[in-house]
Amino acid sequence: MDRQKSILNVSTSILSRIVLLPIAICIRRLLIQNIGNDVNGLNSLYANIIGVLTVAELGIGRAIVYSMYKPILDGNTREVAALYGLYRRLYRIVGAVILVGGLAVIPFLPRLIHDHAALHEDVALTFFLTLISVTATYLYSAKSSLIQAHKNDYLTTLIGLAAELIRYGLQIAVLLTWKSFTLFLACQIIGTLFAWALTEAVARHKYPDILKRQETVDPEQRREITRNVKAMVLHKVGTILVNGIDNLIISGFIGVAVLGRYSNYSYVLSVMTGTISLFFTPLTSVIGHLCAEGKKEKTERAFHRLYHLNYVLGVVFFLGYAAVSDGLVQILFGNGLGVSRAIVFVMTINAFTQYMRRTALLFRNASGTFYHDRWKPIAEGLSNLVLSLVFVQVFPENLRVVGVIAATILTTMLICFVVEPYVVFKHVFGKAPMRFWLKNYAYIGFFTACLAGVVFLIPKTTGGVVGILLNGGISIGVSCAALAVLAAADQSFRGVIMDAGRRIRRRVRKDAAKAE
Repeated sequence: MDRQKSILNVSTSILSRIVLLPIAICIRRLLIQNIGNDVNGLNSLYANIIGVLTVAELGIGRAIVYSMYKPILDGNTREVAALYGLYRRLYRIVGAVILVGGLAVIPFLPRLIHDHAALHEDVALTFFLTLISVTATYLYSAKSSLIQAHKNDYLTTLIGLAAELIRYGLQIAVLLTWKSFTLFLACQIIGTLFAWALTEAVARHKYPDILKRQETVDPEQRREITRNVKAMVLHKVGTILVNGIDNLIISGFIGVAVLGRYSNYSYVLSVMTGTISLFFTPLTSVIGHLCAEGKKEKTERAFHRLYHLNYVLGVVFFLGYAAVSDGLVQILFGNGLGVSRAIVFVMTINAFTQYMRRTALLFRNASGTFYHDRWKPIAEGLSNLVLSLVFVQVFPENLRVVGVIAATILTTMLICFVVEPYVVFKHVFGKAPMRFWLKNYAYIGFFTACLAGVVFLIPKTTGGVVGILLNGGISIGVSCAALAVLAAADQSFRGVIMDAGRRIRRRVRKDAAKAE
């Protein structure tokens, strides 16, 4: 892999997260305090509805960006320009389709909000503003992807950082001065337009030859792209049915008040997950170039290194989440917004299982093997939808949220953990995945046992900063003990960790020698 680009991309992502995270938390707290937690739930609902509408995107971007890796590697500017032109035209259509679909949803919004009568917001107007802020991103999606395909993710990260700072500054002013949810959402549109302007400037400066050339995609390549896009359609539908449906069901069957409390825990969880993702997401283009080289053994070694590192980070972060989430929500967003320990437990398992899919999905996306598991997301999405609708009604009233999340866990374990590694091992590495299947299930089971231990050890009455420190200490102790046991029991895990340690020591010595 291109180490310098990888380090630059990851470092920039981490910097962006460090800068934006405290501001985002402050804004969420201000939103709850100045407008209400119901509006917080409404905001989460809008995000999920827009997520469902983005099925129109059809995975076009991922399929075409994958197609750019090889011509970029070969220095084929004509082919890259042709792919960019196709991508730009398609996304203009996609943006229009999402806009029309969103407008069609507006009359049905009251049916998607169980307790809409208690709200004091114009749901049609506020949803429309959210819709505009999302569809506007398709004005510059092609140029963002062109930058990322050249392994310059750090540039799009910096653009996003600047745009978010503009948006957050305006939203803080709105919440403190006018306390208006409508103006709060209007600030998102301003931030999006600013990101558009910056992306245009950077793309025109770095890739003028590509942007100016008018090329067409070869018929053979068009057929390959069409094949990948068709597969990504199914992936997109499945993803929406899994990730977008849960909040819609909670809102429709239970209410946005409960969704608001649940979304606070989801937000803390997404922050933790997003923090870990900073180490992996910027590597997509780098791994794409590695897969394009066709060196299977080298690619497989990279896969196993990332998988084990993923697991180490996941154990530490998600056990920590289960331990401190109650205290964090109380401190960050206020009192009276807690959920039951059972909900925290299943949320943690669900987040960890979703997280442990990332290595396989990263290599699948980077290698362009979308077509081979094209039917998996449909089975996954329908199973999650049916199970969620059943569980939300058959579970006791105080556990209906648990039932919705449990449906997603079952779907992931029985479908995703089987199909996704199979595709990567067979079509990227040329091997059978049986050993990896067994290891993956064993690792998930081991984590669940550790999680149960953390939940058992955490005091039920300790809150505030003292509670966070105490519970965090417990989770770190359990994490260290668990990883030590795993290293002693699993030779491959121990080997990867020792190899990582050797690499770090060599790097430190090299840096020290340069400093001298």
